[in-house]
Amino acid sequence: MTAHLPDVPDHYFTGGPATAAERRSVTVPIAGRTVEVEVAPGVFSPARIDLGTQVLLREVPAPPVSGDLLDLGCGWGPLTLTLATLSPEATVWAVDVSERALDLTRRNAERLGLPNVRPCLPDDVPDEVTFAAIWSNPPIRVGKAVLHEMLRRWLARLTPSAPDPAPGPDGAGGGAWLVVQKNLGSDSLARWIEADLGLPVTRTNSAKGYRILHVTC
Repeated sequence: MTAHLPDVPDHYFTGGPATAAERRSVTVPIAGRTVEVEVAPGVFSPARIDLGTQVLLREVPAPPVSGDLLDLGCGWGPLTLTLATLSPEATVWAVDVSERALDLTRRNAERLGLPNVRPCLPDDVPDEVTFAAIWSNPPIRVGKAVLHEMLRRWLARLTPSAPDPAPGPDGAGGGAWLVVQKNLGSDSLARWIEADLGLPVTRTNSAKGYRILHVTC
């Protein structure tokens, strides 16, 4: 794939799992506790939780307590691990095109004792699965065509939810929560989702150059 997208960072498409020599442990905050996880070169933000993901984790409401939840573009798993920790009765699908990212997420979920995580390639998610919530720091730099196709595919699998993100009996935060840098087109992406997909988008909080988009259906 990188042959057709020469300007896209390799971490989006790295194939094989990291070797033991490549993997290393870092300490990060996950769902209110400090934990040790494995990272490796060839995945997004391999030394820490990146700033955009930090903003999303700080601003997004708690996820639904049950059902199927999606981390779209999971990398080594910070969003997945948070979802799985906060919603142990839910099934968390960690989706990425990188086998290396999926292997790291799998290893990190096992390390943290989170049996409700399902790392998988996009085509391996059963067609009948729909999602009570989607969390994503989407790969903006893959280009609009790839990004739009990805969002068109997965936002169509949201289950209907109220647009109000206030907590309810089944947890808060239904719908999709996307974090996008403002200077990389967060507002234009919101307009595209509304116009092309016909889904309402709420521009919620902004922080450190990032905007949170809440998409419902």
